[in-house]
Amino acid sequence: MGDASTHVFQINALLKNVKSSIRSEFICSCSGGITIITNDVPNPSDLSIIGNYFKSVEGINSNDIPSPRLSQSKSYLKITGLPYLQADGNKITSENVTDFIKHIDLFKNVSLATKPRIIKASPKSDMAIIWFDIWNTQNSSKAKLLINYSFNLGRHITMVRATNMNPGILQYHNCWKWGHSTFSCRAHGSRCQKCSGPHKLKHHRELAWCCKANPKSNPPQLETAQGMPCPHSFKCINCKGKHMADDYKCPFWRN
Repeated sequence: MGDASTHVFQINALLKNVKSSIRSEFICSCSGGITIITNDVPNPSDLSIIGNYFKSVEGINSNDIPSPRLSQSKSYLKITGLPYLQADGNKITSENVTDFIKHIDLFKNVSLATKPRIIKASPKSDMAIIWFDIWNTQNSSKAKLLINYSFNLGRHITMVRATNMNPGILQYHNCWKWGHSTFSCRAHGSRCQKCSGPHKLKHHRELAWCCKANPKSNPPQLETAQGMPCPHSFKCINCKGKHMADDYKCPFWRN
C-alpha cells in the first residue's frame, strides 16, 4: 500500500478541499482490507472521496477496492403490536418476520444481525413481541430511522422500540416461570418443576400430593412405595403440559 503517512496527508488534503471537517488520523492494511481511523464519523460523501482516492493510487487495482463503509455494531430492537397467531391459526415464525422486513420500506437497507426471536407478550396474551438485532453504524444512524416509528402490516399497526441486548428470555429457577429475574420474582417460596407444588424437586417424593395416600379419592389413591420414584404424570407450571417446567419440549422454550 505504500507509506501510510503519505496516504493520510493526501486524503486529508482532498477532504479539506471540499471543506469537510473529517480528517484521517491513521491508516493500516490488514487481511480484511484497509482500516482508516478518522476524527469523527464520516458521511457518505466523505467515504466516496476516500474510496476514489485509493482507486487512483498507483499499484492498486481499482477493482480490488471495495466500497468504503463504516465499522459496524449491533443495535437491539423489538416490534410490538402483532398477533401471536396469524389469520390461518398458525403461530408467527421467524421466517414470517424476516420476510415482511424485506418488503417494508421502513426497513430498507437494514440487515438483520440475528434470527428474529418471538415470544408472547404474556403467558395468556394473544399478542407477540418480536426481538431482532440489526447491523448498525457507529453513530446508530440506521437504528434511529426505526426507533419509535410505526408501520402497518395488514390491519395491524405495529411499533419499533429500542431495547437492551436480549440474549434470551429468563426462566427463574425458583418459581420456574419466564420473563423475570431473581429480584423481581413475586413467589414466596420454591416451586417444584415436576408438579408445580410449593416445594423443591428434591423433596417431591416426600411432599407431593400425588405420592400420598388418599382413600377418599375415586378410585382410592395408594401411597407410592418407599424408595420408589414418583410414577405420576408431570405438570408444567407454564403450559400445563405433561413434562417438567425446564423441559426443552415446552412451547415456552421454543418461543
